[in-house]
Amino acid sequence: MNIVKKKIIKKKLKILDQIENIRKKNNTKWMDLCRLAITLDHKKSSKIISEINKYDTQINTLVKKLTK
Repeated sequence: MNIVKKKIIKKKLKILDQIENIRKKNNTKWMDLCRLAITLDHKKSSKIISEINKYDTQINTLVKKLTK
């Protein structure tokens, strides 16, 4: 494997690590949302949904980098 290909693979693996870390945070937020839904607190649920969306946007940006 040549050096250029190794660098590309290393860069893409780093992006995958970033996606994994963001997904961990996102999954935690989803569980938080479930807990709030059980207690039926609409205002707090809306705030968590907003945070989930923020992490999803970060993931989508990183996935786009992988496909370039």
